[in-house]
Amino acid sequence: MEIATLQAFVAVADHSSFSEAAEALFLTQPAVSKRVAQLEAELGVRLFDRIGRRVSLTANGAALLPRARRLINDALELKGLMRDLSGAVRGRLVMGTSHHIGLHRLPRALKHFTERFPEVELDIRFMDSEAACRAVESGDLELAIVTLPPEQPPHLKLETVWDDPLVVMVGPDHPLAARARVRLAELADHPAVLPGDATYTRGILEQAVRKAGVRLTVAMATNYLETLHMLVATGLGWSLLPATLLDDAVRALPVQGMTLARRLGAVTHRRRSLSNAGVEMIRVCKSM
Repeated sequence: MEIATLQAFVAVADHSSFSEAAEALFLTQPAVSKRVAQLEAELGVRLFDRIGRRVSLTANGAALLPRARRLINDALELKGLMRDLSGAVRGRLVMGTSHHIGLHRLPRALKHFTERFPEVELDIRFMDSEAACRAVESGDLELAIVTLPPEQPPHLKLETVWDDPLVVMVGPDHPLAARARVRLAELADHPAVLPGDATYTRGILEQAVRKAGVRLTVAMATNYLETLHMLVATGLGWSLLPATLLDDAVRALPVQGMTLARRLGAVTHRRRSLSNAGVEMIRVCKSM
């Protein structure tokens, strides 16, 4: 059983498509189909049901998927271990980050890293912080630079890189915009545009609101913080956003007794050896 055939199988399972899997692996679709067919022949079972353009895992395929991921990750870790014994910083670093961090925190660090370690091939995947943490836990990512979970997950290691103060923001024409300070109950009387309810940032706000015994009116939700900033600026509601997004288009609105922040940093798996490239990426981010 070859790692390449397992990688083709996992890619098709992840994308539910042979053509999209081929694109992700930089292969032709016939090459991916051939590798999956070889794996099915070797195992003597069908791994996918192919009905028209729809591709779905069979029961055998679903049973194989987590084991295939582990085998692929073990092989990659073995290669990385042999490489890292030499002390060299090279090879492929698969990491995830959020769109906000990718826009506002990582650019300088990435520029410095690529200049210092040109032999590292960076594979950066943009996704929600919560999804990135799950991908590190499943072994799909070696490293994530994201908003850290408020609670410590059992299998993950969290390392703070940046403290990220959160600020209540309103548009210049908002009824509360001229106030020097408001009570949380007053703020809650006005509609909010907030991050999705499954996000770590939303959880920080919801915890503060529950403690105060207040209920929020949520007019809109999206996980894209830059979109929320735009909605606030156009007067569609208030929001809780990173202080890095404060500009002339919005106003900071202090809330009595409420000072909130989140932590941004590195997420790795406790049982996975971090490559030299991963170690250096965290070190470079901390230096910025």
